[in-house]
Amino acid sequence: MSDIEEKPRPGLRFLWLTIITLVLAAIIAGGVIWSNATTTPKLALDLEGGTSIILEPQVSEGTDISKEQLDQAVAIIRQRVDSTGVSEAEITTQGDRNIVVNLPGNPDEETRNLVRSSAQLVFRRVALVGDPRSQEQIQKEQEKSGGEESGGDDGLSDEERKRLEDLTGADSQGDDQGEEQAPSGGGDVVKAGGTAEKKTDESSEATKSSESERKDAEKSGEGSGSSEGSKVTDSTPRPLFDPEKDAAEWQTDKIIKQYSELDCTNKKNRTGGQQKPSDEPVVSCSEDGQAKYILGPVELSGDHLADANAGYAAGANGVQTNNPAVNLSFDATGREIFKQITSDITGKQQPYNQFAIELDGLVLSAPSSNAVITDGNAQITGDFSLDEAQTLANQLKNGSLPLSFQVQSEDQISPTLGSNYLKIGLLTGLVGLLLVVVYSLLQYRVLGLVTVSSLVVAGVLTYLLLLLASWRYGYRLSLAGVAGIIIGIGMAADSFIVYFERVRDELRSGRNLLSAVEVGWDRAKRTIYASKAVNMLAAVILYILAVGSVRGFAFTLGLTVIIDVLIVFLFTHPMLQLLSRTKFFGEGHPMSGMDPRLLGVKPAAYRGALNLSIDDKDKTPEAKRREKARMRKAGMTPEDGSETPNAATTGSESEETSTTKNTKAAKSKSAKAAKTATAAGGMTIAERKAAARRAEDDDADDDSATDDGKEADK
Repeated sequence: MSDIEEKPRPGLRFLWLTIITLVLAAIIAGGVIWSNATTTPKLALDLEGGTSIILEPQVSEGTDISKEQLDQAVAIIRQRVDSTGVSEAEITTQGDRNIVVNLPGNPDEETRNLVRSSAQLVFRRVALVGDPRSQEQIQKEQEKSGGEESGGDDGLSDEERKRLEDLTGADSQGDDQGEEQAPSGGGDVVKAGGTAEKKTDESSEATKSSESERKDAEKSGEGSGSSEGSKVTDSTPRPLFDPEKDAAEWQTDKIIKQYSELDCTNKKNRTGGQQKPSDEPVVSCSEDGQAKYILGPVELSGDHLADANAGYAAGANGVQTNNPAVNLSFDATGREIFKQITSDITGKQQPYNQFAIELDGLVLSAPSSNAVITDGNAQITGDFSLDEAQTLANQLKNGSLPLSFQVQSEDQISPTLGSNYLKIGLLTGLVGLLLVVVYSLLQYRVLGLVTVSSLVVAGVLTYLLLLLASWRYGYRLSLAGVAGIIIGIGMAADSFIVYFERVRDELRSGRNLLSAVEVGWDRAKRTIYASKAVNMLAAVILYILAVGSVRGFAFTLGLTVIIDVLIVFLFTHPMLQLLSRTKFFGEGHPMSGMDPRLLGVKPAAYRGALNLSIDDKDKTPEAKRREKARMRKAGMTPEDGSETPNAATTGSESEETSTTKNTKAAKSKSAKAAKTATAAGGMTIAERKAAARRAEDDDADDDSATDDGKEADK
């Protein structure tokens, strides 16, 4: 007993629970004051409403769209949306062509663009990069500033200067300024784990090999990707396009006109969704509208990009720096193609050493190649923040789609129906909680308040964790999530019932309450942990395999399982340890829920466990009879315990009869006692105790017979 009383330390567990609660509350309060955290969880599409975007595939007439293509597109779009932290989004197919994307709340422009950007990710060589404005706009601004033009001291002939002005939409000075300005989203491409380096002998040999393969391919009619009758495959030698040698392909009237008229500062020209030919030069804007490009044919498809992630660049000695970078990893085919491209463009002057990463007709980045990438692992460095690097990595990783899509419509979804459902769901949960409280109070009386208080603490922790998940991870509470919370509360009550019943079983076996609480906990916690492990496993599997709102149900279910274990360990068990030391519970008050008499405990076990006497009304008839016999033997009355006075003789005959019977009874008792004492010499201790009990029972029977005789005489 001393060991059991010294072991419990409920105060320490209460302290840990208080610390956890206060830390969560402080984090949420800080987020509300200094960040965008809220005091209520964010709601999902079915409760708050949101935005519905319908995407229509862009294919040529007569081309069929397979179900596999649509399913793959849905999976990639869902991955894009999930990568932004938006949860509870609904992405489904409509009919056999369109894709419907329902986003909860009011999604930001970045999320909208990520959904709209549904074309394939490609890599193209850069032929020209310049001012994003159109030629007409440049001329108007020059006229407003006084029509000043740069001189002709740049060493160019009039024909060359005119040609350059036609291409760039500006004078030679403006072009020089455009070249000095870094392209939008640009930077440098280096080997992963190192900085930019000059061409080595290995890279020079790779360049010569690539040039030799390209010349052989040109001789065999497989040179340019735009050559008639030729078909570009992954095995076709790269590069397919050289801006210096193939100038006639991109310096055409059509390309010059497009480049001169395109105004990339106008957002309408940067909506994307345009299908551009993959086998000829094109004109594109940068995603942010800071540059305008003329690009060659597609050299490498985004399908060969295995992975992309954001991190920090490494220095020449391999030590990590504070400069954000995007790490690229290609598959086997992409590794060989990228090696050939970087072998050809590394060491050339800008913009011929740049390649553009194009998504949905817009240039995400146009870095310069500073090293030959032979292992398929490259790193894009530049003047961008870590958030910009993460956005670029997500676009590269999730960019490729089997189809190109155009936004057909974009509408707002009303939350009215969802609000009604939420009210009904909360009312249902409140009714269920009330039934649990009523059952606990009826079954366990005052002990049921421990269940109620445990559920209140679990509710507080659940609410704080939902606020944290909504703020930091973009979680949104849906109707399915509400259902998961309600089911989790019910399962939490099951844990308390298992514990209480185990303690009651220990009381029935004869233990006192302090010992029953500790032994009952040691045995009940194994059952609780096993049950919660199964529930958690089910929640994890459901979260991994399910999509949409079902994942919200799995998330809240798993969250309540974890909280349930914490509450049982840090609150319910310590609370019962404290209550068992009080007089109300320790002495087994009938309203405590731990009264041994109401639990069916045997009187002997009850006396041994709690050292309490049993009231006459609770004794069995046999116990009452024996108690009366003992008291008469000691000369006490059963009613008040006083000595029995001498009875007045009512007649000589009755007195004689009573005296005769008492004498016989006394002689019988003396004979039995003598017999017992004689036999005790050869008995064991256990046999002596058994003989003594039998003699006591015989005495009680004799006394009963004597009493019956007296009553008959009367």
